[in-house]
Amino acid sequence: MLRGFDVETAWRTKQHCSYQQRNGRTDMFKLAARRTNEFCEAYGLKVPILMAPMAGACSPPLAAAVMEAGGMGGCGALLMDPEAIARWAADVRAKSDGSFQMNLWVPDPAPMRDAGHERAVADFLADWGPRPADLSAEPPISFADQCEALIEARPTAVSSIMGLFPSRTVDRLKAEGIRWFATATTVAEALEAEEAGADAIVAQGSEAGGHRGAFEADKAEAQTIGLVSLVPAVCDAVSIPVIASGGIADARGIVAAVALGASAAQIGTALLRSPEAAIAPAWADGLGRARPEDTVATRAFSGRLGRALRTDHVAATERPDAPAPLPYPLQRSATGPMRARATQENDLAGLQAWAGQSASLARATPAGEIVSAIWAEARAALDQ
Repeated sequence: MLRGFDVETAWRTKQHCSYQQRNGRTDMFKLAARRTNEFCEAYGLKVPILMAPMAGACSPPLAAAVMEAGGMGGCGALLMDPEAIARWAADVRAKSDGSFQMNLWVPDPAPMRDAGHERAVADFLADWGPRPADLSAEPPISFADQCEALIEARPTAVSSIMGLFPSRTVDRLKAEGIRWFATATTVAEALEAEEAGADAIVAQGSEAGGHRGAFEADKAEAQTIGLVSLVPAVCDAVSIPVIASGGIADARGIVAAVALGASAAQIGTALLRSPEAAIAPAWADGLGRARPEDTVATRAFSGRLGRALRTDHVAATERPDAPAPLPYPLQRSATGPMRARATQENDLAGLQAWAGQSASLARATPAGEIVSAIWAEARAALDQ
């Protein structure tokens, strides 16, 4: 028994997973069930599972399938202009009346330019696709315009990554009744987000596929904290719900996440082999074969650190004679021709094949069935 610890007091103050044993029985799962039930009630969900807002892999059919299964759909709006944001929201609402979140990157400062470095990267990439030219350091779309479009789309929640929304945007969200989920990769980031007015923290473990959400790009490698360490630490530090994200792809991951203190779990790679995701077949097949060690955190595609399959191209960028990636968004601009050709030719070598470390658990079945099956098994374990 944990001495001096009262379960109900802990629940009222922090909604943690900390627990005590009574007559040989643990209250940990009881507290977990209470947290998940309250989260579901607050957000109109039947299951405490959120679809990760994966830019470029968040089709309305995929989000709607998750929503129809009782979870929260997701849209990564990084590359979407205001018209595309409005169209996505309308398309998903035509398929489901469930809850969904929309996500935006908080822009980085403008990168320093180095003509010699850019030529070296272009020369290297010419071996993998068309030689890039006219690299752009400009954000693809106005962040202010995207923020306004997201507010007008009125999702259940808007989520941030790579930093915090400006206070004026937070004020607008609050006024419109839209919740704000802030992605954090450290306890310090989570505390900063809570202070700024976030309604929930998405604790992103280093197992997660896709881009790392570090507030400062150059610190991302030093902040690769695994989910098992990150979630309880964040739960102990903040007084708002925590959503666990990273390496969760089956019921075992869900149970672990909520036992650690999370109120819900966010899954991404677990959904990418579903027919609704409609990603390149080579990418989907690669996920099915990947062991945890077959993924790597790399800056090769965008200049921002992200976890992907270790493809032939990624392996080549790790050679001592390979040029270092350019900063974001220059590297993303440079790899654009390679990525476009690889997508057209279904060539895994040059694909931007994001993958979490639990990729092999992803199933090639409809997304709704994935969500329902994961939660049914997890709920059965929690109810024991």
